[in-house]
Amino acid sequence: MKLAKIAAVVLTACAALGAVPAAAAAETAAAPVPIMPLGDSITQGGSIGGYRLDLGAKLRADGRSVDFVGSLADGPSSMPDRNHEGHPGWTIAQIDGSVTGWLNTYRPRTILLHIGTNDMYGSDPAGAPRRLSALVDKITNQLPGTDVFVATIIPIRFADQTVRTFNAAIAPDMRAKAAAGKRVHLVDMYPAVPIADLPDGIHPNATGYSKMATTWYNALKAVPGSIGGEPQPGDGPCTATPRVVGSWNGGFQGEVTVANTGTAALDGWTVRFALAGGQSVGQIWDGTVSGTSPVTVKNAAYNGALGAGASTTFGFLVSGPGAASVGAATCTSP
Repeated sequence: MKLAKIAAVVLTACAALGAVPAAAAAETAAAPVPIMPLGDSITQGGSIGGYRLDLGAKLRADGRSVDFVGSLADGPSSMPDRNHEGHPGWTIAQIDGSVTGWLNTYRPRTILLHIGTNDMYGSDPAGAPRRLSALVDKITNQLPGTDVFVATIIPIRFADQTVRTFNAAIAPDMRAKAAAGKRVHLVDMYPAVPIADLPDGIHPNATGYSKMATTWYNALKAVPGSIGGEPQPGDGPCTATPRVVGSWNGGFQGEVTVANTGTAALDGWTVRFALAGGQSVGQIWDGTVSGTSPVTVKNAAYNGALGAGASTTFGFLVSGPGAASVGAATCTSP
């Protein structure tokens, strides 16, 4: 009996010792991803918490462990995560003047940037795209491993054409930064929030903020690692590289190249990517499409088998408002 008890104690102790590194590993794996909501009063969101309220809820419901970071805290007391860097009344230049310190303090893995609204009725709206470009360069130079999601700004009832001009200028600039290897992702927020959801012509109501949250959420889901599950080199069996082939008023043509980056042959692939709010795939070739948030494309019967190093391309037509842009694409294989 004594020997049996001793053996039980030893087994219990060994089990406990073995559980320590496992618990530590689980705690490390669950470390929240720091996300910085960055901008002006539209990011601050007043007493309702802005888009941050619904975005946080969506991410938690999706099982994501994230932490909104910043020097400010706003929103209802019941809101689980109230931090941000949304400064009411601030312009692009004011954000630029303080961003270095915030980045050093909080080291965000992901940044959600919606800024420029106050520049639209300032003294130099025409220079706002240049100022935004410099701000994004400052951020990416300081934290090159951070994913920076740059939104087109939502409408202003009394300055709509000025907003449209600004958004049209920043879209190709942000795409060029991404093409140059910077972790910059354009998010077309403008069509997501109609003027009817702007009671004062500038700031969204709860419905408008919820629409912003959905747009941010879809963009985040389309970029691996931005909200957790950081991919490691060599982990993925395939990659998906999107590009815009041509565009016209109300639509564009895009294509995605799927490449087998592994050492074994693939037997089928699935690609996911995000489109701007209100956009949809109307026609596709060399693939089969389903879903809209994000768009999901599976291989056709004849191009799913890819040997090591092989690639294939599928194309599609998109219709709807907003910039001609395809969000970052992900590829998985059974």
